[in-house]
Amino acid sequence: MPEYRRILLDGAAVQAVRDGDELIAGDGRRVSVEDAHHLPPVTPSKVIAVHLNHRSRVEEFQLDLPDTPTYFHKPTSALNSHRGAVVRPEGCTWLNYEGEVAIVIGKTARNIAPAQAGDHIAGYTVANDYGLHDFRDTDAGSMLRVKGSDTLCPLGPGLVTDWDFHGKRLRTRVNGQVVQDGSTDEMTWDMHYLVADIARTITLYPGDVLLSGTPANSRPVRPGDVVEVEVEGLGCLTNHIVTGPTAVRTDVGAQPTESEEVRSTALGGDWEFRGIRPPRR
Repeated sequence: MPEYRRILLDGAAVQAVRDGDELIAGDGRRVSVEDAHHLPPVTPSKVIAVHLNHRSRVEEFQLDLPDTPTYFHKPTSALNSHRGAVVRPEGCTWLNYEGEVAIVIGKTARNIAPAQAGDHIAGYTVANDYGLHDFRDTDAGSMLRVKGSDTLCPLGPGLVTDWDFHGKRLRTRVNGQVVQDGSTDEMTWDMHYLVADIARTITLYPGDVLLSGTPANSRPVRPGDVVEVEVEGLGCLTNHIVTGPTAVRTDVGAQPTESEEVRSTALGGDWEFRGIRPPRR
């Protein structure tokens, strides 16, 4: 399966194809995978994510799925790359990882059937759909700051074409410990369905990204943690968590909160403890 990466090479953003432990630019220059400065593998005009899709995640939250998927938007300013730093703003606590598969559009799609969707997909990459739940109380409807704050959409390391999404294992590790372990087979709506559903009313352009949902056990991470998302056949996306250089301003807008809604969501929807959990120390 061909794998394409975008890297910074001698000051320019270039596409390179992977050849074993090396990346080869179009002009023949080579750089080792380990030494390469990675960029997001695609430059989308939009990033759209499904709310809930993996059955284990739905069961964890003790919910019933609607008949059809619902979505939210992550602005392109949230894009990040393999080995990039994910920023938890100073004054915030509840930054959660969510390992996912990202669908990358290859051909303009509008009003297509699910059976046609595969012809409009360029390939797939790994994503980590981070959520800053400190803003969940104020942005619950839009998820704008929760999911769209700067650096919260790492993609990579590469775009893999001709990848069959069926039966693929997805694992997230924090500091080397497995914290999510799921499969694409537990998705309620598959990749083709998601593309066709969105494309009914929103034109999808080449490079656009759809995030397909995360398995159970999304939990908070903190500065200093190293988070890896590995998907069978797509590689391993690695990021590290840092504290933002400045605090969230207090002279404008809603402030981070730590309500029971925030804590229960960040800690996995453990609703049976709602209102009786001891205070965090």
